[in-house]
Amino acid sequence: MRTFLATLGTTLCLLGFFQPAAAMTRVPPGNRHAEQPPIPGASVRRTRAGKTTFDDKYEKIRDLLATDEALRSKIRETARAYGIDPIHIAGALVGEHTYNVDAYDRLQSYYVKAAAYAGNSFQFAYDGEKVDDFVARSEFSTCARYRDSYHLWTCREEVWEKTFRGKTVGGKSYPDNRFSAVFFQPFYAGQTFGLGQVNPLTALKLSDLVHQRSGIDRLDEKDAASVYDAIMDPDKSLAFVGAAIRQSIDDYKEIAGMDISGNPGITATLYNLGNTLQRAEALAARNRGGGNALPEENYYGWLINDKLNELRPLF
Repeated sequence: MRTFLATLGTTLCLLGFFQPAAAMTRVPPGNRHAEQPPIPGASVRRTRAGKTTFDDKYEKIRDLLATDEALRSKIRETARAYGIDPIHIAGALVGEHTYNVDAYDRLQSYYVKAAAYAGNSFQFAYDGEKVDDFVARSEFSTCARYRDSYHLWTCREEVWEKTFRGKTVGGKSYPDNRFSAVFFQPFYAGQTFGLGQVNPLTALKLSDLVHQRSGIDRLDEKDAASVYDAIMDPDKSLAFVGAAIRQSIDDYKEIAGMDISGNPGITATLYNLGNTLQRAEALAARNRGGGNALPEENYYGWLINDKLNELRPLF
């Protein structure tokens, strides 16, 4: 019987009825670069302005993770919900607080900061045009086929890049800047958005996944205050960090045939850069026809891999 089934399977493959699944490439641990890639000038200037150093900021967030059992517990719980190693979430937090913002001394401080947003009236808009009205334009009609939040908002972001960014449409000019920066940041540059520094547009993309895995209400672009509540409150924001990492792992598996789950430096890099679907597509296109290029860490992810011996024992 086994011989018959094996023969049948071989015959069907030859006839084209089905094809064996492509082999998954497991991205090895560690850094591909011997030295840390260059750190962006904006991060350097921000750190100097704060009269601190990257080493000091790294040590501050590392120490917060080491001394705050409540935070570590929340990270482990979130990691279980999204089926990932907690070191991935820790890596995202360490990277953000080393290169983008300075860590508070206690988890409670993040709750206090989040409370400052409660009850305020916010709106996602540009030059008087609300984002919900903007994405209702005919240029975005191609996105209507998507029902899940991730592909819907990713499509809308792509339409912005191709059709509106830095262009004049219908007599109105639009900035040469990211969709998230133009429509989704009503506060001054550098505004802190919680533990994971989650962007409001990213939160909208991940809304369905977070609802499914964590039970948090789906977000609505018409209710900006609820979006800020979700990304500022540590009890909710960690879910979006976990979801972002889960999504990046899934994108690279499904699109590029790469398993990045064993390399926290790569998931941290993607957390820093965003747009993982497009990056996975670009890597897949690069390897089409027999290529074997692997994803590489940037300065942010390089640090995480370099510090794993200090960070992993915490979890």
